[in-house]
Amino acid sequence: MAGKRNLTLALVAFGVYIVGGIGCFGGLALVFLMKGSDLWGWGDGRTIGYLALCVGICLSIMGVLLMRVFRNRSLG
Repeated sequence: MAGKRNLTLALVAFGVYIVGGIGCFGGLALVFLMKGSDLWGWGDGRTIGYLALCVGICLSIMGVLLMRVFRNRSLG
């Protein structure tokens, strides 16, 4: 049973890492491509891009740290 739990936690950590990477590159695309245009009424595309970039970097770092913790600690 502990093996299944470890696999689930590893997949969650990997998913956080992937979502962070997508957010990071999506934020870069918004910064460079949506300069000065409104993004769905939320505000300037460049500003939302900076937000997505910072959140993506934070999620990527968190995903890497979670993968390291789950690999080096036995939870079972």
